[in-house]
Amino acid sequence: MTPLPTWHCSVTVAAGGRNVDNDAASADRRIRTSFARQGLMRTLGATLGKVTSGQVEIVLVPKPEVSQQHGFVHAGAVSAIADSAAGYAALSMMPMDRGVLTTEFKINLLAPAMGERIVARGRVVKAGRTLTLAQTEVFAENEGKEQLIALLTATLMAIEGREGIAD
Repeated sequence: MTPLPTWHCSVTVAAGGRNVDNDAASADRRIRTSFARQGLMRTLGATLGKVTSGQVEIVLVPKPEVSQQHGFVHAGAVSAIADSAAGYAALSMMPMDRGVLTTEFKINLLAPAMGERIVARGRVVKAGRTLTLAQTEVFAENEGKEQLIALLTATLMAIEGREGIAD
């Protein structure tokens, strides 16, 4: 398993000319609280793994309910955890008064999704005041080995002052 890099306790991000100071504990709490409200992740049985500023891991243990006709994890489930990992990575670097929404994503499915666990690791490529570019690598884990099965690139938008959208 390729571990996520270690991050410092506090990170300051230049976002559109303003500094955003999110300590690691606050970012972790914020992401975990928001993730717990996601009905789709609960339905899929996905769980939140490691959370650091700019990086989020989501884990899915394959089960028949998320399979396609050949027994592989359905591409929709893979796409959903990849999108959420990218979105939460972006949110972890946004000011506390912002929410996040995906504006677009592209996913390349590189191999069938089969294994003991499917792990999506999202990371911020470039954080801006309004738009953030993120990527997620999705791996299938088998007997302690990982295989890259999908790569997602996403653009995410910071939402401010919009009723019903807060994370």
